[in-house]
Amino acid sequence: MKTYLFTAIALVALLYGCKPEVTLPKPRGYFKLDLPETHSYTKFDSTGFPFTFEYPKYGHIVQDTNLIKEENQPYWINVSVPQLNAMVYLSYKAIKPGVSLNGLVQESYKLTNAHNTKADFIEAPDFTTPSGLRGVFYTVGGNAASAYQFYVTDNKANFIRGSLYFNSQPNADSVAPAAEFLKKDIEHMINTLQFR
Repeated sequence: MKTYLFTAIALVALLYGCKPEVTLPKPRGYFKLDLPETHSYTKFDSTGFPFTFEYPKYGHIVQDTNLIKEENQPYWINVSVPQLNAMVYLSYKAIKPGVSLNGLVQESYKLTNAHNTKADFIEAPDFTTPSGLRGVFYTVGGNAASAYQFYVTDNKANFIRGSLYFNSQPNADSVAPAAEFLKKDIEHMINTLQFR
């Protein structure tokens, strides 16, 4: 009886011990970002432009490549941050007959809400800059293509809309450190913006 019991236990142990090892795929990793150590700024003050502002030194100003598609808007520029694979798009429009402030605000709202299909939430608090300009800063949560969007206006003659995009597939977890870092830069750009 002891022999049968010992043999049964040995067979069960042998069967369970000889199972092939199951290999699982490694969890998906994210690239490492080397964020700049400090936020430092330089002034954009180009002759002929109706606005000035300070932008990060680790970024550079590039002319918007979609100018021909958008009726040759000469004041549409972008702040490229190649170290973070990011771009802050800035589009300027003058408020004049045929281009109302209300229409520009509604267009900004529609462009931000176009991200609603992927967004977990959209926050839109109003703000006033130190120089008295007003606007809305949109925070788009989740895997939307643009985490931050905004517009700034003097309510009379000038309107700028901006948005932050990364040149990568939208994934809130992977771009969160860079987006949060650039949020401070965008806020600084907004707070130093002045219309001429």
